Amino acid sequence: MRFKKLDLNLLVALDTLLTEQSITKGAEKLNMSPSALSNSLSRLRDYFEDDLLTQIGRKMVITPLGESLKVNVRNALNNIESTILVQPSFDPQTTDRIFSLFCSDYTQTVLAPHALELIGKQKSSARFQFLAQVENPHEQLERGQADLLVIPEGFTSNEHPKEVLYEEEFVCVVWQHSEIAKGELTKEKYAEVGHVLMRPWGIKKDFFETTLVQKYGIKRRLTATTFSFTSLPALVIGSENIATIHVRLAQKMAKVWPLKILPLPFDIPPMKQCIQWHQYRNNDEGLIWLRNILKEATTNMDIE
Repeated sequence: MRFKKLDLNLLVALDTLLTEQSITKGAEKLNMSPSALSNSLSRLRDYFEDDLLTQIGRKMVITPLGESLKVNVRNALNNIESTILVQPSFDPQTTDRIFSLFCSDYTQTVLAPHALELIGKQKSSARFQFLAQVENPHEQLERGQADLLVIPEGFTSNEHPKEVLYEEEFVCVVWQHSEIAKGELTKEKYAEVGHVLMRPWGIKKDFFETTLVQKYGIKRRLTATTFSFTSLPALVIGSENIATIHVRLAQKMAKVWPLKILPLPFDIPPMKQCIQWHQYRNNDEGLIWLRNILKEATTNMDIE
């Protein structure tokens, strides 16, 4: 099919090439031969009168025009998928959909089990894939790699709709036999002791570092970092270190590990945990169902 002399089949090839920046990887993703995809790239170059991707050393680099097309092409394909290809009705008991959710291991620990319990009670045939954390999660929405984000409000995009699920407070956890556990946790002591932090590779934005330094002038003394929220409580066992974590996660972990939960020695605003979806998928009945499941699951989180 052609639109203004452009073969619309080439849009899928263009989207994949701009995302993978590799003919070999792109061909594997599209289940076609590298030569066929290379031919598609040649046709795209002729149409746009631009290289779109240029070979520099061993890498293919996107040209400025290619960069300008990247988001628009992905949005066009998302729009087609959401308005034409998605079935108008959704039955959770007969669906074969696989929902991809971007969320942290904290969310998978405190919220996801309650959502899966509700889904199980509905005898739904839907399946779920939890995705690893990345620095700009909204890009996964725009690339069609994630159906839904479950993230703090500060990490959401202004380009897509969102809804606040719940609020979460923070506390400190320490080894219950440590010296820190014996006395009051003051701001001075908090600044002096070692800290274990959750800081995934490539993610630079840190809510606590910004809040503590700007508001209180506190810079934590780093002992260790990890990619996982749920491993933080274990990492303070047997030490004089502190982990600052979500209160619901702390309460769960204190049932398993020899921990003591201490209040923060300063005030910080609660975290607003949000769900976010692509602007073109407002009417996706499957996502509406899933969003409602997550909202209902939040009411069960604190019922043990």
